[in-house]
Amino acid sequence: MTNRIRPARTGTPRLPALELAARPRPWLRALGLTAVVLVGAWLGLLIVGNVRTPVGPMDTTMALRPSLTGGTKINVSPLGALTLDSHVAPVRLDVNVDQLDPLRAQALVEHPERISGLQDEVARDVEHGTLDLAVRSCVAVVVGATALGLAVYRSPRRALAAGGLALTLLAASGASAYATWNPKSVLEPKFSGLLTSAPAVVGNARSIVTEFNVYQQELARLVTNVTKLYDVTSTLPAYQPDPSTIRVLHVSDIHLNPASWKIIASLVEQYKVNVIVDSGDTMDHGTAAENGFLDPIRDLGAPYVWVRGNHDSRTTQRYLERMKNVHVLDDGRAQTVAGLRFAGIGDPQFTPDRSVAPGGDAAEQLAGDRLASTLRDQRAAGTPVDVAIAHEPSAAREVDGEVPLVLCGHLHHEGDEMLPYGTRLRMEGSTGGSGLRAVERKYPAPIEASILYFDRDSHRLQAWDAIKLGGLGETTAEVSRHLADENRPKRTPSPGTSSTSSRTPSAPSP
Repeated sequence: MTNRIRPARTGTPRLPALELAARPRPWLRALGLTAVVLVGAWLGLLIVGNVRTPVGPMDTTMALRPSLTGGTKINVSPLGALTLDSHVAPVRLDVNVDQLDPLRAQALVEHPERISGLQDEVARDVEHGTLDLAVRSCVAVVVGATALGLAVYRSPRRALAAGGLALTLLAASGASAYATWNPKSVLEPKFSGLLTSAPAVVGNARSIVTEFNVYQQELARLVTNVTKLYDVTSTLPAYQPDPSTIRVLHVSDIHLNPASWKIIASLVEQYKVNVIVDSGDTMDHGTAAENGFLDPIRDLGAPYVWVRGNHDSRTTQRYLERMKNVHVLDDGRAQTVAGLRFAGIGDPQFTPDRSVAPGGDAAEQLAGDRLASTLRDQRAAGTPVDVAIAHEPSAAREVDGEVPLVLCGHLHHEGDEMLPYGTRLRMEGSTGGSGLRAVERKYPAPIEASILYFDRDSHRLQAWDAIKLGGLGETTAEVSRHLADENRPKRTPSPGTSSTSSRTPSAPSP
């Protein structure tokens, strides 16, 4: 019997299919961890990162909040808020003034001798509250990021890593805040809400330069003055004028907005303004039919210094020249008003149709040269000018080195610039909110004006309050305090030297 042997199959054996598990990309894992750290840290600060601490006679709540710009915000409900550019970091310090403690306030009233030490007490309270806030914030971000990490990853190790990264992020933010800390920011606060009615709450133009030497003392004075606001509750204190300070209201580009006169009259009364300066474009077309719009100037309660803008005609100028309390300046004419000597020149262009005339920049620079020449003549005659006025910024820049301060408008936005030869250029926004043009854009243009504070003896600019009101249909208000550095011209160009090559002509208005 023969055994038949079957040949073995020579085919390749089949192996089980292998599926490669897709691994997450490293950058996606890092992005997810970053999101967990940021959200967890923010939730921790929001839930447990607040510190309630007494500051002098007030109860306050301090907290750190995420922010793109940093800074400090002091909320004084219901009066408004003060914003300080105190530091640059991804966290903002919020200080909420909750209430005035009646017992501590009554103790100050019954023992007025304690007021002398109130600033030191407030400084200690602020320091103690800040330390408590730092400790609580560290705990809050670690707990928040760790808890969220545990909920997301279900891994204690990764949760602890999230907490450690959150603590590192907070420490880095603190280092950035420390490196960029600006103790002088309290001298230039921004007021909002009802606090705009009392922009001098941090002191008058003279005291803010001399009295704030150390940040703790500055902050203490600020908080102390907030207490004074609570003392009068609904009756906010009016600005108490410094007898040695001359107050100038700078307006520009009213463009036939009748609401401007009420705003100007209110500012004149509130700030005890000594003189109003209008840098032009009061009208829109400069026709004789518009002249009646100017009649409220007679009742504003302060002298009115005016220069012609490119929307104001010679007819407009002649009408204003006949008003008793109006001082029209043109061709470099100088007049002393309210203790300051002003000189100005009207805009050489008349473009009520908003056109751009060929050679317009050259005409503006030529007008500025004429104004600079008259300023030199005034100084040679022993009657130097304190403030020059032109409508167009390119004309105003031509007087650099001939006068400490030059005012202008035209571009419908506020600006401040130190020119190469030491003259300060202050450009005002539109006090009329761009007039009828306010309805041409998606968002209305704001109404802007400035209060300028001058030393009565030296006639130098000390400080200014930039006032910005919401445009058509809006009800917002903001006042920001700015300090002026020494602005005495560094040197004076010779009469035959032109410095136009170093100046950049500004763009014309629409």
